[in-house]
Amino acid sequence: MAAQFGRRLRRGATTTAVAAVAVAALSASQGPGAVLASDGGGGDQRTAGSVPSDDSAATGNSPYYTDLPPLVTPNKPGASTNLPITGSAESGIPASVLAAYKKAQQSIASSDAACRLPWQLLAAIGKVESGQARGGRVDANGTTFSPILGPVLNGQGFAMIKDTDNGAYDGDSTHDRAVGPMQFIPSTWATWGQDGNDDGRKDPNNIYDAALAAGHYLCAGSRDLALAADLDRAVLSYNHSNEYLRTVRSWFDYYKRGTHEVPDGTGVVPPPLDGGSDPSPNPGTSPSPTAPAKPNPDPKPSKPGGGSTDPKPPTPTPPATQPPKPSQTLAGMENAGTGALTATAGDAFAERIKVRAKNSLGGPLAKVSVTFTIAGDTDARFEGGKSAVTLTTGSDGTVTAPVLQAGEATRKFTVRAIATGRSLPAVLYTATVTARQADAIARTDDKALTAAPGAEFADAVEVKATYKGAIASGVAVTATMITDGDTPAENDKGPYFKDADGNTVRALTELKTGADGTLLLPKIYADDTAGTYKLRLTTEGGATVVIELTVEAPAA
Repeated sequence: MAAQFGRRLRRGATTTAVAAVAVAALSASQGPGAVLASDGGGGDQRTAGSVPSDDSAATGNSPYYTDLPPLVTPNKPGASTNLPITGSAESGIPASVLAAYKKAQQSIASSDAACRLPWQLLAAIGKVESGQARGGRVDANGTTFSPILGPVLNGQGFAMIKDTDNGAYDGDSTHDRAVGPMQFIPSTWATWGQDGNDDGRKDPNNIYDAALAAGHYLCAGSRDLALAADLDRAVLSYNHSNEYLRTVRSWFDYYKRGTHEVPDGTGVVPPPLDGGSDPSPNPGTSPSPTAPAKPNPDPKPSKPGGGSTDPKPPTPTPPATQPPKPSQTLAGMENAGTGALTATAGDAFAERIKVRAKNSLGGPLAKVSVTFTIAGDTDARFEGGKSAVTLTTGSDGTVTAPVLQAGEATRKFTVRAIATGRSLPAVLYTATVTARQADAIARTDDKALTAAPGAEFADAVEVKATYKGAIASGVAVTATMITDGDTPAENDKGPYFKDADGNTVRALTELKTGADGTLLLPKIYADDTAGTYKLRLTTEGGATVVIELTVEAPAA
């Protein structure tokens, strides 16, 4: 997709020439190691090696912010690299965002030291992609207060990327959208997502997770980012555009000269890109409204020799953004009356999982995107074979997951319900899959079962299991040669089975009925002791049948 270069000019620049001067000034000040790698011509540069193709760029080649750095850098070339403690919000980096970049650099330095990832590169990409997480509007864990979503990639002015995550990350089950402060498309996040803040989740809207994922993505293919060519290839793999590369390079050079930390939530909030989500303020802050400046209706010209006689245009003041109303603010989610989740292997769960979204007043909240995810070692799936589905709450604040289908694995597992893209506790549901059962088992014929001492029984033993009169398929069955008496035990003589190695065994445990409910036992052998013996078959569910086996010498 073509980059949206020129979508926004650098703050304060009034002509294209001024923007060009800014690029030239920054580019001219770069050291030898920061020279742009040439692509041999204009237009978008194709990358080489292991860099993904155009249709697999980290952002899906979504649009980005083209603001350029201030013309006055924090430090002059060669000056101290210590961060200044004061400066404009435009040039500063919010505290949590800066900490996330530095933590990602340290993590990758430990796992891939040869990459030599600088945190300033992450900062440059974060600035261009999301304005440093919308000016640092993140909570204490580094998660944005609301999801940062790029435009819908539906081919209408942007690339066409059909849904790859069933809306789990971007809330769109038809097309993909770039997500989070580093603007990953869902398919790329599925491969490169990281848990940067060690909370057990990989959340593209968390700056720690997103920064670490971006670092790993940029280091792919054994890149050494201290080399200009490798750094350029890395940036171009993020968004395949030379204009994008130049913009990122400008901020990268700017941050290398020094920057300063600003409190979370006080950075500059960029406007939404065309078709993207509107930025939302920190719910904990309430900006004071400021009346817009009034132009001078009768400007007086400057004195002779004092410069231009044009009046100085007023500086527009953006309108104050009010925090969302409590009735419209998602405060949490809860179980909406879901009962016990139990099903027999292969059957559908009778109970449906239901969750309720609550606002800050404790009332129901509609139109909340909820993602249900099956977790744990299980082959259970939602209707349609999906392990994750995203739905929206109704007017009563509730939403019900699709029918849950049990697999063959008989164990417990968990279903998680989370507000999509929100940093809120998940609602957890425990589900149990029990083994198939039978309440009756019987032989399929009534032939006498006899064998001579030391020979094998000529007739095979076949049984059929049922449950409430219906065929009981896949039911576990145990076969044991038992002794007589009130408390039978496993017999140590008489008829026996053979295991895979040909050894004598008198109990078999890994047996199951087939699709028609029948079970054909392996061959049975007689030892040298004549007599009448008993074979007991027991099913999962407690059904039992005892079969007589006779060992006798043939008649003379």
